[in-house]
Parts: sequence; C-alpha cells; structure tokens
Amino acid sequence: MIVNLISSPRNISTATMYAFANHGAFKVMDEPFYAYYLQLTGADHPGKEEIIQSQPTSVQGVLEWIHDSQKLNQHLFIKNMAHHLIDMDLNFLQDYTNVLLIRDPKQLITSFAKVIPNPKMSDIGVKRQYEIYQFLGEKCIVLDSNEVLKNPENVLKKLFDNLEIPFSATMMQWEPGAIAEDGVWAKYWYDSVHQSSGFSKKITSNPAFPKHCLALLEESMPYYSQLHQKAIKAD
Repeated sequence: MIVNLISSPRNISTATMYAFANHGAFKVMDEPFYAYYLQLTGADHPGKEEIIQSQPTSVQGVLEWIHDSQKLNQHLFIKNMAHHLIDMDLNFLQDYTNVLLIRDPKQLITSFAKVIPNPKMSDIGVKRQYEIYQFLGEKCIVLDSNEVLKNPENVLKKLFDNLEIPFSATMMQWEPGAIAEDGVWAKYWYDSVHQSSGFSKKITSNPAFPKHCLALLEESMPYYSQLHQKAIKAD
C-alpha cells in the first residue's frame, strides 16, 4: 500500500512522517515533488538549488522513484505538499490511498509568513487541497492537525482503521533528531520536529496574524471549512 499524505505547509506533516517511519511496516519518502515544483515555478525557497539537485525534476521521474521504492517495501508513506502537485495529470493518485492533512488557515498563514513574508494561495495549498479532494471524492481521507493534536493516538487509530492496517503504538514516540529520509531542506524547516519526541502542541505567545495577509485568509477559509467537516474527529 502507498499512503499518500497531501499536506499544507507549516503543519504537522513532518511529525506525521516521523510517526509512520516508527510504525515498523512503512518506508517513508519526504516531499518527492519538491524539486519538480521549484524547477517549474522558480519559487524562491531556502536551499533551492540544493533541493533541485537532490531529486528528479520531472513528474515521470518522481513517479518512477516512487514505484521503485514501493517494490522494495511492504508499505510506503509519502509526505507530499498540495501546492507541489500542480500542472500534472492527477490520475496516478487513484493508485494510492490519499490522506489530506489540513490546518486552520489563520494558524498556517501566521506561521508560513515568518519564512515566506508575502504568501499567496499558490504557496499555502489550501485551495489545491480542496481541488484534489474534489478530484478524488469521498474515498480521500481528511485529517485536521488541530483534531490530531487533541488526541493523537485516537485519531491515528481511526486513520489506521480506514487504512485496514494494524496501528502500532510505536508511532506515538520517536527519538529526537533527524531521520535518514529527511529532505535536504530539513535544516531550514525542521528544527521543531528535530527537538520533538512525539506529537505535541506548541507553546506559543499567540503571535499576531499578519494584517497584509487578511485577504488570503478570507479566500482560504471556505475551502478549509468544507474540508474540516470531512475530517476525522478526536472524539
């Protein structure tokens, strides 16, 4: 089985990848379409050239990489970003078990704007997640990070019931630090998860929402709200 996580950025996608890496039956892949996305869009991300050199830059090249990895492992977990899955035929997703990982846009945009100061809809993936859900239909599973963090074990158990694969309690804890499957961009984005040993809510000072992003927030909320209704709940 290929479990394909399609996440928005600044979410708990990396922690979720670490949990699957600790399951015992899964090999994990970290954002295999990142180099393709950067080459296609020219987006100015930290470590851009290093990322482009580290992965295939064509859709076909990535799909062959995924196929080769699948052949070597019982189950494969892919962490993807929704905004990377653009300008491509999405029919290959029909062969995967797809899980959307969504986050409240107010939290997402506040966090993302700290790294990319003027985010656009094409950066945060919220609309793209909705489009992918529309393409895949009801068979697409939805997780909301806020629901996951209320009760990580309960939500993951419900997820694994949907996957029809036994849940493993080993997913709930991991050793702090990097894992071998981290992308080369980990040094720019993964500090928090490298300090973690499990799912946990961040203790923050409740930073102010960047006012210049209010239009983006307003545009994002209808897409998020519709997906949130479909999400696995913590209780």
